[in-house]
Amino acid sequence: LKSMGPAVMASVADDFFSLPIDLSLFQSHFPSDELPWKWVSNIWQALNAVDLASLPCPMPREKLPAGLLVDDDVFIHNTVVLPAFGTIHGPAYIGGGCELRPGVFVRGNVIVGQRCVIGNSTELKNCMLLGNVQVPHFNYVGDSVLGCGAHFGAGVVTANVRLDRGPVPATLSDGNRADTTMMKLGAIVGEHVEVGCNAVLNPGCLLGKHSVVMPCVSFTGFLPPSSIASASAAVT
Repeated sequence: LKSMGPAVMASVADDFFSLPIDLSLFQSHFPSDELPWKWVSNIWQALNAVDLASLPCPMPREKLPAGLLVDDDVFIHNTVVLPAFGTIHGPAYIGGGCELRPGVFVRGNVIVGQRCVIGNSTELKNCMLLGNVQVPHFNYVGDSVLGCGAHFGAGVVTANVRLDRGPVPATLSDGNRADTTMMKLGAIVGEHVEVGCNAVLNPGCLLGKHSVVMPCVSFTGFLPPSSIASASAAVT
């Protein structure tokens, strides 16, 4: 726990996920005792602190499919399975053993660990997929962190902007709301979380490790580890 002021204690990143070894080159930007939403703020700095062009085992440019647009400031490991078409804007890092499917759209400031699946017509923006994460069908992941082994069903989206365009608070385990000062914040998704088809993760929600959000649920707030959200809650 980390103090957010008088009588307010917030969970830290380590309560939700840890940085896998294959992403250790970014480790200084993602301390385990930091507030988890701070990891979202640090993605751009982490990518720009690394010389992506000098990393080992890159995908040769001549092996990129003709229909796949890839910016220069993108690292793709040479074991990644690439689609016939899609768009990958940088800066971005895509680790070994990943599978990218047709129509993938990476909008930049994205870090993807090993063996992730980024599915058909899935959009990523300013986010981290830490390893063995699956966002395989028509998903949107923005301003979010997904812990190792997390899985989204078809149509799951992370909403990252409030309708009133105000700062996004984070709901803590004790029900208090933390002022993140962030205008855009999606979801903090713990390791091995399952989110069912067409669920919506509303701005600033936190899902504990091994928790489950049932299909078509609009989830807001904090979901404790190893628990199930089966009904939509009021959005505030």
